[in-house]
Amino acid sequence: MRDLLPEFAAWRRNAERFAIARVVDIEGSGPREPGAAMAVSASGQVVGSVSGGCVEGAVVSEALAILAGDAPSRVVTFGYSDDEAFAVGLTCGGTIHLFIQPADNFIGTRAGTAALDILDARIRSHEPVAVATVIDGPHTGATMLITPGETPGGSLGNAELDRIVVRDALGELEAGTTGVRHYGPEGQTTPEDLVDTPTVKVFVESFAPAPQMWIFGAVDFTAALARVAKILGYRVTVCDAREVFATRRRFPMADNVVVSWPGDLFAAEGKTLGPRDAVCILTHDAKFDVPAVQGALATRVGYVGVMGSRKTHTKRLERLAEAGVTNPNDLARLMSPIGLDLGARTPEETAISICAEIIARRTGRNAPSLRDSSGPIHTN
Repeated sequence: MRDLLPEFAAWRRNAERFAIARVVDIEGSGPREPGAAMAVSASGQVVGSVSGGCVEGAVVSEALAILAGDAPSRVVTFGYSDDEAFAVGLTCGGTIHLFIQPADNFIGTRAGTAALDILDARIRSHEPVAVATVIDGPHTGATMLITPGETPGGSLGNAELDRIVVRDALGELEAGTTGVRHYGPEGQTTPEDLVDTPTVKVFVESFAPAPQMWIFGAVDFTAALARVAKILGYRVTVCDAREVFATRRRFPMADNVVVSWPGDLFAAEGKTLGPRDAVCILTHDAKFDVPAVQGALATRVGYVGVMGSRKTHTKRLERLAEAGVTNPNDLARLMSPIGLDLGARTPEETAISICAEIIARRTGRNAPSLRDSSGPIHTN
């Protein structure tokens, strides 16, 4: 939905009513993940996509019916259909659940300020925010805007339910995840609490800031990695103590280019790194990569990768031990040699192998990392 907010603002300036359809759940294979959205205005304009074209026409009809008052806000489900080439259904064979509601639900939920305006402002400033919506049960369509450290905007219809959902939504924001949660009408969450109790389904959509990637070393591999990371949605920082190399001209794709020693950057900004973020150390320079590793291991960052041969890594471990880094759990976090064992040679191929390793680590897939293999990294 974040990509549609500028269009929403234009429609609202023109007093154009519109409905929002969001993917809230999928079963099996699905073309879009939960959170994918499209919107339909009362005049029939359409923005966004929820399936890549499979069911959009049917969603338009449902949205217009809701805007006309002929149907309530509700979950609409589409599954596989192969009876006709253009039948409404998902050719990928999965099932998609959409919640469709009028945008009026989002208006005026905090101190007279439109919730969509608050949502837009926080996303633009890279601040975390979540939207919780009742998609089934009492008060279907009720929406609450949740921002860390602030009073929630709106209500889901029960004070205790609001409290529990805020707690859970903050956890979803921390993890950067989106999905449906089930509660009792008063926020009950355990199976015992829900026996013979109507279930309330709440869709919690996280708008977490883009994950960060810090790349140490202003080298050719860094430029390639920064480009690939940007495609994957990272906010990229390039850091090197050599002012002549760490320039905006050499790394125009980076969000930040910092001339600094690693320790200074970690001291100033290390607390912002979390499990969704990555630190990639490509320096090949002992006086730079050892403090970079030390700084990274002192944070909650989810991925720490260090470039170099197996021989280089062995020597690096000796230098780390001399610097006092000996905890086996810390050292186990290091992915070195960095990247998957793809036979990558060029900076671009290496960038892909690094990002593929980050994805595999995040998703828990058993992919062949160079760290866990043996023998030469490069073969003729």
